[in-house]
Order: sequence, then structure tokens, then C-alpha cells
Amino acid sequence: MLGGLLGGAATAALAGPAVAAPPAAPPASRAHGRRLRVLVATNEPWGTYHVSPLLEEAARRRVDLVQLVPDHTQIEAGDPVPVATPGEAPDADLLVVTGAGDWPADCATRFRRLPLAASALAYQQPSEAERAHELRPRIRLFTASSAAEGRAFARYFGTGRRIEVVGSPQTDDLPPRRPEPGLVLVLTSVTYPDATGDAAPGTRLLLDSAARLAAAGRRILVGIHPREDRSLWDAYEISADPSVTASARAEAAIGIPGTVFPLVTAVGTPVVGCTDPELTVPDYLLAVCSATIGDPAAAVPAVAAAHLPDAATLADAVGPVGGSAARLLDAWRACVLPGHGRLRG
Repeated sequence: MLGGLLGGAATAALAGPAVAAPPAAPPASRAHGRRLRVLVATNEPWGTYHVSPLLEEAARRRVDLVQLVPDHTQIEAGDPVPVATPGEAPDADLLVVTGAGDWPADCATRFRRLPLAASALAYQQPSEAERAHELRPRIRLFTASSAAEGRAFARYFGTGRRIEVVGSPQTDDLPPRRPEPGLVLVLTSVTYPDATGDAAPGTRLLLDSAARLAAAGRRILVGIHPREDRSLWDAYEISADPSVTASARAEAAIGIPGTVFPLVTAVGTPVVGCTDPELTVPDYLLAVCSATIGDPAAAVPAVAAAHLPDAATLADAVGPVGGSAARLLDAWRACVLPGHGRLRG
């Protein structure tokens, strides 16, 4: 029911001149044209978890995805996402950047002859990135999962251009919600910065909040961030499923606000945010929180009283539900001119 509400309400909730309502995905017969080859460069150079939700639909729509990485040192054996260094990269039709950090900007410079698109596959701060000006003139297409994310992404790139709202591929197959009594999902972020990306403050607050909840009789299930130090959470059950899937089991979730927060609320599970004074979070991620806390003593009552945001806030932050991967891939295809030959950087 919630998924249907979001899908139907998304267009009505769109706001701001930089955001456009998503078109319906073209029929398969039109969408499956010649094979499209796409290189992707992310702000977290080895963060293949941003690309993996697209793989299944990409195979159906004849899109070959390759993530550009500086080297293979941080890629685990068996990772399903194809990766290549810039020197190894195959011929391609399009380069997609998910941000304007150093790695995407450097890749854009290396592949200067490729058409360029910018897609928000993870949240960015709503202030102009230092190297956004290098990319803006070349970008043919901007996409975001929701109207709210689109507004933040537009500010991040310093643009007033249209942002195409496509939804999040992670909401294409939302699990049915079956909350287990007393179960709380803890959504971690990243404790320490490393070569793959930055860290988010607030882990100590979240650890102490989890301990308070456990002491109050709550069962703790941890939705671990792919780059988090798992040993910090050895005292609890760590979910073998992705956090969005795991959230269907929980009465409520608590964590450091991140991209997953709107997706968890899309499942129907309310979220409580742990906000550290050093943590900067886009407003739309805070808007979906039932409450935000800065003291672990507040965790137990905040979780007990957790509730979903109103429908307009939810639709604004989540975007359209269903068919999102198809919309994104078709938007990438459409921004490459018909008959445009394959190019190498």
C-alpha cells in the first residue's frame, strides 16, 4: 500500500524549478536498442555497492556497466560489478559520474571525448562541490532518485538545470513489511575514513544507543554499511540481507542518517536519526526521521514513539517506486545521441 501511495504521490510532491517528474519507462521493444556501454565513476572510487542494484535491469536492457577504479586492491573476489582502471577501460558510449569529487572529475578529464551524465546514486551535501565547475559544461543529463534529492544534487553541482527524477533502484522490489515484536534495526555508517571514502561522525552515539535499547529488552539487528568495521558490532546479530530488506522485519530503525533512510521509510519502517554535532546531513534525510537524538539516553523513548513522516514528505524524499532502474538506464541511453559512434577517452 505504501509503495502504491509513493508511486502515485511522487508527481504531486515535486517542488522547485530544478526538478522534473519522471517519465514512464519506455516499452521493452523500444528500450532494448543496440547495446549501450557505460563507464561509471563514483565519489567512493571502489564503492561498487552503488552500481550493483542496476545490474539485473542492465542485463535486460542491453546495457554494459563498468565501474572505473584506481586499481583492483579494494575489490573483493566475486564482486558482481565489472570494474576497470582507466587504462583498462573498454570502448564506451557514456561516462556517468555520481558526484564531483576528485575521482569522478579526474575520470571526466581522462575520458574527455565521452558524453557525460551525472546521477545521484548516493547523497551529496547541498552546497557546490569544489570541482563541479569542471563538469557542468559537459553534463548532458542530471538524474536523482527523488525531488528532494534532486534539489540537493542541483545545489551540489551549482546548476539550475532540470534534474530528471527516476526513483531509486533499491525500491524496485520492496519487501513486504512483517515487523517482529521488539526488533530494532541499527543502520550504521562508516567509522573511519580510508582510501575508498570518508567517514560519518556519530558511531559512538549509535553504539551507546544500541546498548541502551538492548538493555531495555529490544532485539538488535545491525544493517552494516559496506565499509563499516564489522567488529564494532560483534555483540549483535548482523543482517545477512541488505538494510532495505532487513528493515521489513523491524518495528523501527535507528542510525546515522544516510541514503538508506528514505528507502527504509518506503518499506513502512520508521527511522530515528543519531546526529553528531560534527555531522552535516541534507535536510531531506532528516525530514524522514521520526526524531533525531544526540544523547543515547533518548534512544529508548524515541524508538518506542517512532512513526512515519506524512505522505507528502515521504514522496518528496523517496521518489517514484517501481521501475526506477529501467527509468535510469533509459535516461542514460536517451542522452547519447542516436547514431553517436563509440568513443574512447
